[in-house]
Amino acid sequence: MASGNAAGRAAGVGPFRRIVDRLGTMEPGEERSTLLAATYFFFALASYFILRAVRDEAGVAAGTSGLPWLFTGTLITTLVMNPVYGTVVARLPVRRFIPIVYRVFIALLLGFAALIKYGPPVLEPYLGPAFWILTSIYSLFIPSVFWGFMADTFSPEQSKRLFGIISVGGTLGALVGSFLTARFAELVGIPVLMVMSVVLLECAVQTVRAFPPSFRRETRERDAAQRSVGGSSLAGITHVLRSPYLLGICLYMLMFTIGSTILYFQQAEIVGARYDDREARTAFLANIDTVVQSLTVLAQLFLTGRVIRWAGVGFTLAIMPVLSFVGFTALGLWGTLAVFVVFQVMRRAGEYAFGRPAREILFTVVPPEDKYKAKNLIDTFVYRGGDQIGAWSYAGLSAIGMAVSTISLLAAPLSALWLTIAIWLGRRQLQLAREAPE
Repeated sequence: MASGNAAGRAAGVGPFRRIVDRLGTMEPGEERSTLLAATYFFFALASYFILRAVRDEAGVAAGTSGLPWLFTGTLITTLVMNPVYGTVVARLPVRRFIPIVYRVFIALLLGFAALIKYGPPVLEPYLGPAFWILTSIYSLFIPSVFWGFMADTFSPEQSKRLFGIISVGGTLGALVGSFLTARFAELVGIPVLMVMSVVLLECAVQTVRAFPPSFRRETRERDAAQRSVGGSSLAGITHVLRSPYLLGICLYMLMFTIGSTILYFQQAEIVGARYDDREARTAFLANIDTVVQSLTVLAQLFLTGRVIRWAGVGFTLAIMPVLSFVGFTALGLWGTLAVFVVFQVMRRAGEYAFGRPAREILFTVVPPEDKYKAKNLIDTFVYRGGDQIGAWSYAGLSAIGMAVSTISLLAAPLSALWLTIAIWLGRRQLQLAREAPE
């Protein structure tokens, strides 16, 4: 009987084992944790990407004059939420506070779905901006909590091998979410899409509950004792200000988000000029998401882990600055919809396949408290701070008459500073990993 059970388990793992053997990045004993992590990320990103095109359509509708105020509202809301989040992290064990954070967003999404469907018409002008702010915060908190959990579960050495595979789960989820939105946006309406998003996020919560123990001894001991991460609610701020390494990550994030925000404003101008209909814009943006995720999953399966292990974290981080320099230069010289789509697809696919996994590896060498508090501050408040710089800079440059092409040419040189920061962070991460008492 025992041998039959063993054979059944081997048969169940066999196909998955053969796939990962070809990828050459997974070792025996890591299969269950890696597969569950990828499943968790699948549900989390599928949930968000159902809403992403709806949010982006609301951004296009707001136009370049309204977007800076939406970014400001998001920054203020994020600033208010961070101490609350820090308090929850300090007082509750990790596997208890993650479901709480996610279910707060579930309740908010269900509330918005009800207001959009049954609310009075007088609320309609306010629902679009409020939904944009909610989903912008959602897009940062949900993956930030996920990657903090991953950095707390896997060692620095494991992260270089496994984060690429784990990211595949998120990419497949994003692909499914984008497809569902593109397929059903005009058939079922936005409230139904929001309910679909909620169901997928609850699936992510259930995956967290099934997650096996961490590979890190200190994390296993903490979880076994049902202890929280501890510390103060403001530790994220104080630790970032005292650490050159964390400040370097902040600067890297600022460079990334400034460029992303500039490109987002250009999306509002270029796509808004081409499409007048709301549903058509939503479907077009969802189709871009589908292409991005299709390219990303191929890169994550066959390139991400190999590039990180062979070239190092610093080189992988440098891919995004180089890609952004080329893209903004091309957009400045030929500011067409086709050039924009190619740049947007390549930049976002590069971020998901290389930039994001490499950036998350940076947090595997910091203390547990920083994995959740400092990381969340960087992923939310610092990220939105970069949005502010990009948003109001773009608005100011547009106000004095600069065109999309001119602003793109001004954005390109920022990549040189970004590249320098990437190389330094890679070297510092390697040094801290060697010093870590694993």
